[in-house]
Amino acid sequence: MNSRIATLSRYPLVFSALFALAACSKTEAPSAPAAEGTPAPAAGDTAPAANAPAQGETPAPAETAPAEPAIVPAATATPPAGAAPVAGTDYNEIPGGQPFEPVAGKIEVAEIFSYTCPHCAQFEPILLDWRKKQTADVKFTPIAGPFGGNPIPFEKAFYAAQTLGLVDKSHEAMFRAVHIDQSIDFRTVTDATFGEFYAKYGVKPADFIGTMNSFAITAKGKRAEQFMQRSGVSASPSIVINGKYLVTTAKGFDDMLRVSDHLIARERAALAAAPAAAPAATPAPAAAAEPAKKN
Repeated sequence: MNSRIATLSRYPLVFSALFALAACSKTEAPSAPAAEGTPAPAAGDTAPAANAPAQGETPAPAETAPAEPAIVPAATATPPAGAAPVAGTDYNEIPGGQPFEPVAGKIEVAEIFSYTCPHCAQFEPILLDWRKKQTADVKFTPIAGPFGGNPIPFEKAFYAAQTLGLVDKSHEAMFRAVHIDQSIDFRTVTDATFGEFYAKYGVKPADFIGTMNSFAITAKGKRAEQFMQRSGVSASPSIVINGKYLVTTAKGFDDMLRVSDHLIARERAALAAAPAAAPAATPAPAAAAEPAKKN
């Protein structure tokens, strides 16, 4: 996995010299990147498949990608670095904001991403390293959004993979398939493409396609987009802390996570200061009825 992440982190992105933190908007449709170090075939040539068997040989079975290792929470929280973030510059407060998937005692870090957004692909390995430094009270929640080129099929595929328990094994691999290997072309992707991709992770293509096109997955996508709208999210990648703060710093991915560290620490302090809920009072037993007196 480390070699795949290293390759992904070298993916060449075009960043503005004056705007270090790039993002995909709803209307952006990035062109398909060229594979690194792979010459284009000459006109009229058909490129042979990699590791294709010689004529008469039995092809080797397809390799199943290993599962992503579990992220073990850090034992103690690292104090946030740098100056405290400034509201309106580094983050926006979300009026009445709530976590997307609230869990008692947890601080949610929601990342809004799109598999077709090249900036999300660049951010992924940086985010993964950052997640390894978080403590057990931080709950990471990825949310697929309608950003980049042709994002809706990939949004549905993510929620289907999540429903089927495949995200941990397939998440980084999908970024790689779109942005590095180019084995998936976001412009021409079909349901069958997703079925074949996720079949490598232990699901029948027909079952995956059926889940992907179900009412439940459509509902998940609508709920996610409602959360983005309430939170003021307009591009990917974006981070929302505990439903209350949308990180808006434009100083780069590292500063995006530095601001997140400060806001997580703020929420952690608020949780520690909150009074513990009083236990529910145990109702007194009902008094026994007196026996009726006979006249």
